Amino acid sequence: MTPVALQKAKEALKGQPEGTFIRFAAKGGGCSGLSYDLRLDAVFDAQHDIVACESEDVKIVVDKKSYLYVNGTELDYGGEGLNQGFVPKNPKARGNCGCGQSFVV
Repeated sequence: MTPVALQKAKEALKGQPEGTFIRFAAKGGGCSGLSYDLRLDAVFDAQHDIVACESEDVKIVVDKKSYLYVNGTELDYGGEGLNQGFVPKNPKARGNCGCGQSFVV
């Protein structure tokens, strides 16, 4: 996570119940084949989940299947106006759609 993304993640987690983390996943769909899913969650399954990153009380959890596609991805934060949000920079992606929300490996 970049410093800006870390700060925005801390803001998103503020006021959430203890144990809440950010779940990052790759799901089938989108115009390039796979799309990113980023949400708050509090249910960790030790059999299926991996803690991919933990910094300053921010924990990023990825399920093992998604980890194959997103391992090594840097989360940044950017955009303007209503189009602000987390921006995945995935070195495994061979291509992205125009909006940047889906990718192909």
